[in-house]
Amino acid sequence: MPRLAGQQPKYIENQLRAFIERRRVNPVMFNVAHVLSPATLAALSEHFRNLNPEPIGGGPRDHIALGKTIFEQGLPESNVPACSACHGPEAKGHEEIPRLAGQLFPYTLKALSYWGKERGVGGSRDDTSAIMVPTTHNLTHEQMSAIAAYLSYMK
Repeated sequence: MPRLAGQQPKYIENQLRAFIERRRVNPVMFNVAHVLSPATLAALSEHFRNLNPEPIGGGPRDHIALGKTIFEQGLPESNVPACSACHGPEAKGHEEIPRLAGQLFPYTLKALSYWGKERGVGGSRDDTSAIMVPTTHNLTHEQMSAIAAYLSYMK
């Protein structure tokens, strides 16, 4: 389950719509999201944005240095851009780009590991999450774990 505190409102709204339209696969979230009115979607999104979460951590500390390097510099030899290029230097995101700072380690690792199977389904031009598919394909499990660990400790 993701940590939504401090998340970008436009991202939350887009992802809830993706569940409703089945561009993002999760039967539980489809059942939750499809009954929400547009006004409720907007109110929920704003509510979460205004929360200022402290990081929980939880990722393996011995992976943090590698995660920081990938987040800040990417892996040019593997065609992986720096995460900070889109998510910002503090990983707080902007508009449809999600906040990653303080995200739960297991959630981030699972999201990166199964990106192409759970997101971007259906090929909608409005689905910005599809941009991550080539990046996640070029990461090893260890690199994904390192990124997730680093992010779990960010404020």
